[in-house]
Amino acid sequence: MADTPQYFDLVTMGRIGVDLYPLQTGVPLSQVETFGKFLGGSAANVAVAAARLGRSTAVITRTGDDPFGVYLHQALKDFGVDDRWVTPVAAYPTPVTFCEIFPPDDFPLYFYRRPKAPDLEIHPHELDLPAIRAAGIFWITGTGLSEEPSRTATLAALQARAKAGTTVFDLDWRPMFWRDPDQARPFYREALRHATVAVGNLDECEVATGVREPEACAEALLAAGVELAVVKQGPRGVLAVHRDGTRAEVPPVPVEVVNGLGAGDAFGGSLCHGLLAGWDLERTMRHANAAGALVASRLACSSAMPTPPEVAGLLARTAAPDAADRPSQS
Repeated sequence: MADTPQYFDLVTMGRIGVDLYPLQTGVPLSQVETFGKFLGGSAANVAVAAARLGRSTAVITRTGDDPFGVYLHQALKDFGVDDRWVTPVAAYPTPVTFCEIFPPDDFPLYFYRRPKAPDLEIHPHELDLPAIRAAGIFWITGTGLSEEPSRTATLAALQARAKAGTTVFDLDWRPMFWRDPDQARPFYREALRHATVAVGNLDECEVATGVREPEACAEALLAAGVELAVVKQGPRGVLAVHRDGTRAEVPPVPVEVVNGLGAGDAFGGSLCHGLLAGWDLERTMRHANAAGALVASRLACSSAMPTPPEVAGLLARTAAPDAADRPSQS
């Protein structure tokens, strides 16, 4: 009898690295004197975010064979994320990312991923396809489509998954990783054919669909093959539209922004949590918005991911006046 594949609530696949964030805000990078070191990368951060909410998670990625790679393994374990599919690449260093922090809405990123990032060296033959098929949610990113062999591995994982359970495509558009949007669009279309959920901001949705208006983005993503389109609109909140006609449009949760860079990953981890819990669409979006807002109010990304009591507390503090009178939903 074949071995039963390891089950995880969430398996993510994609970018990992070390975030070196200034410990001074409102200061250009050239003048920053001290930095904090954190686990980073969208796929890793989403796995951390879901783990903080009580989910069993694992990440498929690669690091350099260097001290920063050792650090990332330890950080994943400390956050409760399984690192069995995180392997070293001797040829390339672990990536580092710097940012500048100019609240409330200016956070330039500087990626050091040359000559090539190890997380783009994921090969198809290395994938644990039974575990990918078995996962409650499988999550892939647009960055994973930007170079080979990661592109072929990502598409192979999607094809093997065959829309079993929930498969999320984080559109994750990073223009510095591509020549132009036209280069990315065919690969985005192919990934959308195999995904059941697409999530992205307006820039990312435009790359994937060629349109920018939120309702048009949602319609185009559904037409491309997904069951649920989640369009993040920044200060206008989030629009979520399901193929069955269910929709939710919820405003952002007001907080004093410190660093907005990890908010999307916190949103993603919470989105997975809500989908796994079977919550209705509006509850899922409100919870995800609150999780993202909490991280935006903090300096770091991974270590700032909130716990269930923290999200519940923020939702309670910012609830509409009549919210307390509504029946709860599980």
